[in-house]
Amino acid sequence: MAQGQKRNTLVNPLAAQAMDKFKYEVASEIGIQVPQSGYWGEMTTRDTGAIGGNMVRKMIEAYENSLAGTTQGQQY
Repeated sequence: MAQGQKRNTLVNPLAAQAMDKFKYEVASEIGIQVPQSGYWGEMTTRDTGAIGGNMVRKMIEAYENSLAGTTQGQQY
């Protein structure tokens, strides 16, 4: 399969490994079986979209908590 142009590069290239780990964690949390080969191309768009959507949701939640000065589940 052709690679095409990758336009969604990370601002901090050192975060690539952490983002990949985060992707696998979110997939397992929502019950999606991740490919053992590491090739995501055979997964459905619905599954990969659910993983990405939940990643964004968790990142927004973490940022909002940092703005409010709280940690997850705690309020001051």
